[in-house]
Amino acid sequence: MATRNVVILGSGCSGLTAAIYCGRAGLRPLVVEGRESGGQLSLTTLVENFPGFPEGIQGPQLIENMRMQAANFGAEFASGDVIEAHLGTRPIALRLEDADKDAEPIYTESLIIASGARARWLDLTSEQALIGHGVSSCATCDGFFFRDKDIIVVGGGDSAMEEALVLTRFASTVTIVHRRDEFRASKIMLDRAREHPKIKWVTNAQIVEVMDVGKKEVTAVKLQSTNNGRAPWVMPISAVFLGIGHVPNTQAFTGQLPADADGYLLTRDYVHTQHAGVFASGDVADRRYRQAITAAGTGCMAAIEVEKYLAHHHG
Repeated sequence: MATRNVVILGSGCSGLTAAIYCGRAGLRPLVVEGRESGGQLSLTTLVENFPGFPEGIQGPQLIENMRMQAANFGAEFASGDVIEAHLGTRPIALRLEDADKDAEPIYTESLIIASGARARWLDLTSEQALIGHGVSSCATCDGFFFRDKDIIVVGGGDSAMEEALVLTRFASTVTIVHRRDEFRASKIMLDRAREHPKIKWVTNAQIVEVMDVGKKEVTAVKLQSTNNGRAPWVMPISAVFLGIGHVPNTQAFTGQLPADADGYLLTRDYVHTQHAGVFASGDVADRRYRQAITAAGTGCMAAIEVEKYLAHHHG
């Protein structure tokens, strides 16, 4: 199998932006789309904060537009996730999960890891059915749609406190639901949340159902006590935001690339990793912003760095 100039792992905003730039540079990038093609944006409905769309755009449509744009510049696509990567070899060797065990690996001179991060969910059937219809993991992205509504945030760490505080800009009330009555959040974040007049608290409880799947909108949640025999009860609500963190998709690189305690890749000079020719962009290395536009920006940076790397090493 011929060695590629560049392989891009991930087909969200970061990966597809990188593919557009690499394609325009004549590098014919291969985009490995991942198990969740399109990343988290493909689960979003209306996107109003991506520049250039004054009326907003549906998340899946934005991803499809970017994919077509990348394809127009010569990007090629492969499905599946990378399950094995040898970053210290030259060329870099990658193996996909769906590949025949006897198939040759994909070889590439450079690599952009833009595999993103997935939100932690409650794994309820009703919750999954209502993602993008009142269930969200991004207050900054979706809080605006629930102006003057009553909202729930699930979680007890800093992520939940941050989500709740953001949502107070829009909601009438924000109720933090937590399984325990003790919180993992830092004192400063917990104090800020406790002092906010719009934030309420339901502790020692968990959501067991999100309603109403049939209407394709959130109208209430069913709660269950975690420490006594109280019967489950229903709480009317307009949206559920998950604040229990994200999991970066970095499993294939464990032990090969430095990461923080939660698995986010650590980079230098924005997108460089410790391996020459290997770059990381988007949510896989960004635990702070996690926005479509910031992911696209670092995808652009990674592509430019790939072009420089290939020109210098393989001119």
